[in-house]
Amino acid sequence: MSERSEQSPAQKSWPVVGIFLIMFISGLAFSRDFVLPVLLALLLALVFRPVRTGLNRVGIPHALAAFAITGTLLVGLFSSAYVLSGPVERWIEDAPRIMARVERKIDALRDSVDAVAEAADRIDEMARRAESGSSDSTPRLEVEAQESSSIVTKVLTTTPVIVGQLMFTLVLLYFLLASGDLFYRRVVQITPNFRDKRRAMQIATDIERRLSRYLSTITLINALLGISVGVMAWLIGLPDPILFGLMAFGFNFIPYVGAIAGTVITFLIGFISFDQVSFAFLGAGLYFMLTSIEGQLVTPLAVGRSLKLNPVVVFLSVAFWAWLWSVVGMIIAVPVLVVLRVFCEHIPALENLGQFLISADQGAIRDAEAEEREFRV
Repeated sequence: MSERSEQSPAQKSWPVVGIFLIMFISGLAFSRDFVLPVLLALLLALVFRPVRTGLNRVGIPHALAAFAITGTLLVGLFSSAYVLSGPVERWIEDAPRIMARVERKIDALRDSVDAVAEAADRIDEMARRAESGSSDSTPRLEVEAQESSSIVTKVLTTTPVIVGQLMFTLVLLYFLLASGDLFYRRVVQITPNFRDKRRAMQIATDIERRLSRYLSTITLINALLGISVGVMAWLIGLPDPILFGLMAFGFNFIPYVGAIAGTVITFLIGFISFDQVSFAFLGAGLYFMLTSIEGQLVTPLAVGRSLKLNPVVVFLSVAFWAWLWSVVGMIIAVPVLVVLRVFCEHIPALENLGQFLISADQGAIRDAEAEEREFRV
């Protein structure tokens, strides 16, 4: 009886941890409209802090450097929106004609399917006569088209919210960058002893270094991928190659899901645009090939071993943040994992969790290094 009643502190803390996680996730979901832009601003501040530091070294003050960075981001966002507005407006205006063309192509496919079904019925009828069996199978193809007005209404209702969150993110980013090293000074001030101060500074510096390296490298790779996809779309005759390039650039920030979504959209647009379905498969295949080369060869070589994460954990993280915060959640899923991994490397209590975050090859390398250290001892 005494053995059951006596529990270790770790066993007693598990229910508290479980309740905390449930409340924490519920709080994130409830406060998404506020927490999401704040988190984005913090991540962007960590990414652009080296840029602001470089501008400070050439004599530009904190406020002016922060204004230059946020202004450049704002111009880039408005430029992208301006480039996208033309093709999107044209696609919306041509929606009735596009839907009519889709219906004609589906009718053609339906005729082919009906011909195959009719042949199958004849074969079944012959089989029933020969074996006195019965079989009745008639494939049906049903297609439901949504009206373009509902899409326009949804875009008009969600655009002000998105623009407001973007402006809030940029304003907060400006204040974070303009504050200089205030964050680091406050971290040093609130930690109780020198050991904790040193660890906190190491964590903050490591997070800044890794996030800057990861996001800058991924942004460059995605830009090159967008150019490659745009050239591919232009060569095979897809409409609006610039739109395809921007789509590939944005989608590739989302691991796994972005490549699949881009491939599907490329096929659908090719199906609408080309007279032959084979060209639609060609465009989708080339898009998938380019993203596969990027994901399997270019990114692993460019990112390096120190940022490799467990693919299963990455996929689960993308799914979790997509469920919690939709598309933007999928974009920040990997940066959040990078930050969590840094904490796991510097805090001994989180070391076991850190083992789940690293990739298999890096885990094998770490095990080999640990065995070598034990052998030397």
